[in-house]
Amino acid sequence: MSTALLVLIAALWGAGAGALLPKAAYRFSVPEGEGWREACPGGHAIGGRFGGWLGRARCGQCGTGMPPYGPGAPMLAAVTALVCAALAAATDTRPELGVWLLLAPIGVLLTVVDFRVRRLPNPLTLTLAVAALALLGLVALVPEHAGDWPTALWATLALGAGYYVLYMINPGGMGFGDVKLALGAGAVLGWYGWSTVMLGTFAGFLFGALYGWGLVLLRRAGRRTAIPFGPFLIGGAFVGLLIGAYSA
Repeated sequence: MSTALLVLIAALWGAGAGALLPKAAYRFSVPEGEGWREACPGGHAIGGRFGGWLGRARCGQCGTGMPPYGPGAPMLAAVTALVCAALAAATDTRPELGVWLLLAPIGVLLTVVDFRVRRLPNPLTLTLAVAALALLGLVALVPEHAGDWPTALWATLALGAGYYVLYMINPGGMGFGDVKLALGAGAVLGWYGWSTVMLGTFAGFLFGALYGWGLVLLRRAGRRTAIPFGPFLIGGAFVGLLIGAYSA
């Protein structure tokens, strides 16, 4: 299969998966301590296929003139398609690409939720970590893979422990959700080795710092204003994964 065809298939997968995320993004986007949303803004129970978790965030009982109550499906579809296409271009036909394509929509969903309400839901962060290790363990049994599963396991523990130390030092600046998200990031980065782990981790902190200082320069935040770090942790892992996959 040519690289161009592979990238196209990955982009189509990403577009389809991303289009199913708006309803989940709406339901998960609640402040810490609150249960997941069960009704639309008009008070109607959320239902539909996939247990009412996947699909467009639109209520059929609110009338056809009502706009969607969650993030737009076209935006999420486009972002997820670009992410999947980039992963396919970097990984090529190696079997671990299947893992990256399955995990990419979860990463996009976590990014949206954390930006909206500064929360990283356990069902998503823990699923990401467990699924990454389990799926990469299966890929390690397949010929032509380019990673190392034991390193992925150790990186999971190391990055999780490192973020836990940061959380204990400064709980106001690092949420416990970031600690759990770091487990999944460690798994995918560790697959390509410790240099990829360090690169992805550094990129995440760099992106977060640039975003924070950008807000300060625009006078939209102060130096002590807390920002959601999950999107930058994911962004750093994405960049590290692209470079690690391309270099493998």
